[in-house]
Amino acid sequence: MTRERDEKEPPFDLRDRTRDFALRVLRAFGELPESDEARILGEQLLRAGTAVGAHYREAHRSRATPAFAPKIDDCIKELDETAYWMELLVVGKLAPAPPLVSLQNETNQLIAILTTISKNARTRPS
Repeated sequence: MTRERDEKEPPFDLRDRTRDFALRVLRAFGELPESDEARILGEQLLRAGTAVGAHYREAHRSRATPAFAPKIDDCIKELDETAYWMELLVVGKLAPAPPLVSLQNETNQLIAILTTISKNARTRPS
């Protein structure tokens, strides 16, 4: 039985959380201004932000193998890249900051969670 969760509370299962993250990136992309610059950066944001969940699912499938930690590291790389594209959009004033603040916060939280998972996976005995 799954427990009820508040709509603002992130899902416990990282497969769900990274999927929801990808959907939020997709919606953010749809809200970007129509300028060429915003769209070019937005496409990069879309690619990196939606790749996180795919990489996490691949890692989840290999969680009992030595490939797990490197696959988690792939998630972190995509999240870091996602953060970079959002930063360029905001600092370059190509997109309004307020809609991206919550997404930037979730990016940072996922980076922290996955970094801890990666470190723990590397230190546990095989």
